[in-house]
Amino acid sequence: SSVDAPLAPGRSVPSPTLARSTPSVHGNNHADDIELSEANAQSAQLRSRGQKSISQVHVARPSNFRARIQFFALCWTLFLLGWSDSSTGPLLPRIQSVYHVGFAVVSITFIANCIGFVIGSTANIVLNDKLGFGKVIVLGSAAQMIAFSIQASAPPFPSFVIAYTINGFGASLGDAQANGFVANYKDNAATKMGILHAAYGVGALAAPLVATQFAQLHRWSFHYLISLAVATLNTVLLVCVFKFQTQEECLAQIGQAAEEKELVGGSKYKEMFKLKALHILAFFTLVYVGVEVTIGGWIVTYMIHVRHGGPSSGYISTGFFGGLTVGRVAFLWVNNKIGERLAIFIYLFLAIGLELVVWLVPSLIGGAVAVSLVGVLLGPIYPIVMNQSGRILPRWLLTACIGWIAGLGQTGSAALPFMTGALASKTGIKSLQPLLVSMMVLLIGLWAWVPKGHQRQD
Repeated sequence: SSVDAPLAPGRSVPSPTLARSTPSVHGNNHADDIELSEANAQSAQLRSRGQKSISQVHVARPSNFRARIQFFALCWTLFLLGWSDSSTGPLLPRIQSVYHVGFAVVSITFIANCIGFVIGSTANIVLNDKLGFGKVIVLGSAAQMIAFSIQASAPPFPSFVIAYTINGFGASLGDAQANGFVANYKDNAATKMGILHAAYGVGALAAPLVATQFAQLHRWSFHYLISLAVATLNTVLLVCVFKFQTQEECLAQIGQAAEEKELVGGSKYKEMFKLKALHILAFFTLVYVGVEVTIGGWIVTYMIHVRHGGPSSGYISTGFFGGLTVGRVAFLWVNNKIGERLAIFIYLFLAIGLELVVWLVPSLIGGAVAVSLVGVLLGPIYPIVMNQSGRILPRWLLTACIGWIAGLGQTGSAALPFMTGALASKTGIKSLQPLLVSMMVLLIGLWAWVPKGHQRQD
């Protein structure tokens, strides 16, 4: 750079005082000094918080091996989230019988999980600034370990519900940090986001296979011991791979210099909530996650009561989450070919058609197949929303924004299942399908309102 270049013969170093007092022809020196003062103030502010500025982070040579290890650790975090989310559905009828509660009361588990998730997504903004990526994501995994430890003992119903709140808090931190990290990738971010959420689908596919077996055993709550093992492995993996480091340091280790745009004269909360696109994406995610969790959580009960399926109906939930996993990987080329925005419209229209089949065709097998195909079509939507967020929202607010989107989305995972339970307690579980179809129609309208994400606003 010009700062490091040797001086030409006969030239002397200009006095900084003289440079400041002598205006240039174009009048830029004073503005440069102001920018320099602001930059120094920002660096001092970063140091006072114990963080490293971008210039202080050493960027290593690109390391594919380390990048793969980091990405695998993030995928395992999403595997744990998928496992946790899909465990409840097959266990729901057993939880009702053990605790002697009806549809409306058992739906409180979804509300409790949502409360924890929203608390976590809100706290994530502050925690991310104070602790950094590496510590926050480990904190989230540790919270899930605590929740599973409580649930494994089959405690009284209030304690069982509180554990869902703790689990939701931990899941929100892991979800926000993992998505924010991958959204900041500069190479193949869309593909990696699809794979990341396919890992969620794998976890959501595996859990019902295990939970369905435990639901028929006397020690049904021991399912949460398996969940505890998955969470413990996740915590150990995150500590060993990321070593409590910041996102900038972790990205630098794989050869990616992070971009940082420090906020001056305001708060992240204030800057975030000025973004109209953030609110639209968050509300879309609220409805989408609500639909996804409602299908995974209530479809087993629907098939048992309406289609007269047996205890093995729990495997229908496995089919749904299996379809979710397949769709997130198999449709990556479709998303690239026709564009992610158009793809979501197509997936939603087709999913509505299949949901009508589940609703109107009185066939257990036909309904099970249709539910699996609905999973295939809904699968790519969440990763696409995360990709669009990375293109639309400012990069320096991205992790905080994704945390908020995921947190508000989790509100849907409580609101819609709870609404389903409340309706079922009055009109029967047959009300599930009309609710799902109406929510999918709403998703189409919301997606039309989302701004096009051709360029990132930095």
